[in-house]
Amino acid sequence: MHVTHLSLADFRSYARVEVPLDPGVTAFVGANGQGKTNLVEAVGYLATLGSHRVSSDAPLVRMGAERAVIRAAVTQGERSQLVELELNPGRANRARINRSSQVKPRDVLGIIRTVLFAPEDLALIKGDPGERRRFLDELITARSPRMAGVRSDYERVLKQRNTLLKSAAMARRHGGRSMDMSTLDVWDQHLGRVGAELLAQRLDLIAALQPLADKAYEQVAPGGGPVVLEYRSSLGEGIEAAQSKDELYEQLISALVEVRKQEIERGVTLVGPHRDDLVLKLGRLPAKGYASHGESWSYALALRLASYDLLRTEGNEPVLVLDDVFAELDVRRRERLAELVAPGEQVLVTAAVDDDVPGVLAGVRFAVSEGAVDRV
Repeated sequence: MHVTHLSLADFRSYARVEVPLDPGVTAFVGANGQGKTNLVEAVGYLATLGSHRVSSDAPLVRMGAERAVIRAAVTQGERSQLVELELNPGRANRARINRSSQVKPRDVLGIIRTVLFAPEDLALIKGDPGERRRFLDELITARSPRMAGVRSDYERVLKQRNTLLKSAAMARRHGGRSMDMSTLDVWDQHLGRVGAELLAQRLDLIAALQPLADKAYEQVAPGGGPVVLEYRSSLGEGIEAAQSKDELYEQLISALVEVRKQEIERGVTLVGPHRDDLVLKLGRLPAKGYASHGESWSYALALRLASYDLLRTEGNEPVLVLDDVFAELDVRRRERLAELVAPGEQVLVTAAVDDDVPGVLAGVRFAVSEGAVDRV
């Protein structure tokens, strides 16, 4: 699978830009602030319905414009599709596939799949649990686009349940009448149902990712492993991939009953996938707090390489995006990463200068400057 054409209108710094793309390696080279990352960010948005740089759509719309449009032509085998997203901050986004407007933005998921390497990846190792949960959930959705709906349902149920708990907590603190909490049982069931499915998918993903991540770390930093991926659940120990969704549902419901008193006192949901973490170990020690800067980078690269290998083996090879990552790496890691990704069907690279792009990634070059994207 590869993108054959990218078109942007009022996206980030671009009033309008058209970029023809080929299979193989394409590098966008330009000084910082010239818009090269904006191009690959747009491709990533079509794949995930989100940006790796910001958490909302508003910064993606060019200043002074009401909306932004991302459009891409995608080829997989002999099949070609045109996918388009219109970003409308404060309102619902719109989507079209092959110029049909009768689709939801979520319907475009799976048409383009990407694996992104970026300086922000260091947060997977050194950041808070939310970074690692997002890594898992985005990869889950890339494997199975329908999981976007499950994630959305979980967030909706969690929000409603937290609202109820917060109201109950406020009533208790101010000496008011006790609220009727019978509806909490209903929300428990909803949370347990969608939470169990999300949890089952995460556990299955980690089981599939573990050997690939260990292999990738050995490729990037020979002799430095092993790496171990452990899922730390708010349900406690004993959670494993072999459990069925029904078993996980029962455990979630039981845990919610057990902590209900504390939840009502604190006004927040205390158990569920939203409070879990992926513990990354290097040997017997957690990478966070113990791994050196170089080891942390190697670990982050290993996770992305493992993601790429997993998606590729499951069909529909993803587009590899390397956003200004080579400047962050030492020479040894830079060359190893380049050699590993060079055979990809489509690799999109951004760099400040030509020298940052390893020779093995020779391919098409675009110069990016002041909103212009010109093939060199």
